[in-house]
Amino acid sequence: MTTAPLASATAEPLNLTAEPLKLVAVSAGLGKPSSTRLLADRLAEASVRALATEDRKAEVQVVEVRELAVDIANNLVTGFPSAALGAALAAVSGADGVIAVTPVFAGSYSGLFKSFFDLVEPDALTGTPVLLAATGGTARHSLAVEHAMRPLFSYLHALTLPTAVFAATDDWGAGADTHAGGLPARIERAGGEFGRLLQGRTARAESPRGTGGAGGVGGLHGTGGVGDESDDEVVPFEQLLANVTR
Repeated sequence: MTTAPLASATAEPLNLTAEPLKLVAVSAGLGKPSSTRLLADRLAEASVRALATEDRKAEVQVVEVRELAVDIANNLVTGFPSAALGAALAAVSGADGVIAVTPVFAGSYSGLFKSFFDLVEPDALTGTPVLLAATGGTARHSLAVEHAMRPLFSYLHALTLPTAVFAATDDWGAGADTHAGGLPARIERAGGEFGRLLQGRTARAESPRGTGGAGGVGGLHGTGGVGDESDDEVVPFEQLLANVTR
């Protein structure tokens, strides 16, 4: 697991009175260098830039799942995580937002990606915003995000961003970023929406009204989670999404 400090691309002053948001990018790429890791880094950078425009600072931690492959296998058969794997799982569980990126094999996420999230506690990601992304050889694999990744994180009760990013091999080629629908534009859109979602949620959590809301809208991991009864105002899910796409 590595920590990747990503600087903001804006010169505007950040809100230094608020705690930095903790973003964790999980990259399940197998190669080194890896297009999966590259996509994770670019999405994290775009999210940090989006938060900076809202005068909010963010700290990004990158979890390289390939570095934990042996530890994951040992944990699956023994039930005990290593120190490195335990730290990675704790980082994901305690994140304000997660960027999850996997290569696509045989029309679905990689086995290593799934094995890592199999070890995350079932309720650890309840209400946590998650930005989904994947890489693959051709655009034919792009639906893996919808039919494989999104159901996985729905099961974990995470709040998945409506906009996901898929990067095929051709998206990294020369001239692929020259049109409006190119990969850089899609990364910026997803990062912008993710940043606004994170800022909107934390603004509610830090407001005097306190916690409360469906799916932990009032707080990131506190009270007011899915299925929790609260006397505070419940913010409808569709209103939350409207704030993201405004």
